Formats: sequence, C-alpha cells, structure tokens
Amino acid sequence: MPPVTRALIVATVLVFLLQLNGGNALLTPFALWPSVGAVLTAPWQLVSYSFLHGGIGHIFFNLFAVYMFGGPLEQRFGARRFAALWFASVLSGALMQVVVATLSGSFVPVIGASAGVFGLLLGYAMVYPERRVMLLFPPIPMPAKVFVTLYGALELFLGVTGLQTGVAHFAHLGGMLGAWAMLRRFSRRRR
Repeated sequence: MPPVTRALIVATVLVFLLQLNGGNALLTPFALWPSVGAVLTAPWQLVSYSFLHGGIGHIFFNLFAVYMFGGPLEQRFGARRFAALWFASVLSGALMQVVVATLSGSFVPVIGASAGVFGLLLGYAMVYPERRVMLLFPPIPMPAKVFVTLYGALELFLGVTGLQTGVAHFAHLGGMLGAWAMLRRFSRRRR
C-alpha cells in the first residue's frame, strides 16, 4: 500500500479509536460546524472533520474506498500529488457544505472522509475510465466512468430533494469538484 494511502487509513483508525474512548468529546472541536462563523474561528475543522466517523460501518466503507481507489491513484501520481488531491477534495467538500448550509439554514455538524472518498472516485474515473468497478449491492460490474457519473447524479438528486437526511451530499459533490480542479491543475502542469 502506498505511504499516503496507508497514513490516511492509520490516522483515521487512530482517531476513531480515540472517539470510541472519549465519547463525543472530539466532535465539538473537530467536526465541521458548517457556518461561516465557525469556520473563521476554527479553520482546522475544514480538514479535521474528515478523520472523524459516526460508527463502524461509516469508517469501514470510507476506508475501504480509500484503499481501493487511493492506492492506484497514489501509484500513478506519487505521494505529493495524491496528498494534494485528497486534501483538495476534503477542503472543497467542507467549503461546499458550508455554502449550502448557509443558504439553507441547516447547521448540522459534518464528520467523515466521504468528501475525500468522492474526490478519489472522480479521480479514479478520470484516470481509469474503462476499468470495471463492482458494486457491493447490487453486484453489477460497470466502467468506472459510468459508476461515478451515476453515483454523482444520485448524490445531487438526494441532496436537492432531501430524501436521505443525515448525509452531507453536497460535501460529497464538493469533494468531486475539488478533485476535478486538482486533476485539471495536474494536466496543465504536465503540458
């Protein structure tokens, strides 16, 4: 496993173990409280939220995706560029959630690495568009570009309609946007 991918997984597991021992003590200072005032007074929340998780299922699926999609991307881009891709996704996901929360008046705290994961998904689909991705449920293989397009459309639909509450859909979409911008930057530098 490449070093940044491994470091993200290890750090997230360690923080989760701290969460289990400390109850909700980490949530107040380190979750993303999506308001402009909170971000200005605690800017670290724009990144720290991505290391917190809401349960075993939440952390398992996020870190499984980091393992599955992060490794190939880090091998392709190298450690520095991969880290830049990850943190651009996490940061843009946080900023998108702050904007949407400010406009909607919904200031529910956000935790989880999902914005970074969605950035990795988009990056994977852009770099390896024809590689087959197998869903866990239902088990349907499809090209990465189709999977990510459908998943992004579903996130937008769920975010706009509000049919699935308790999920930061716009943070996911913001993570994809950050990855797209970073990958564009990589390609301009290559030229």
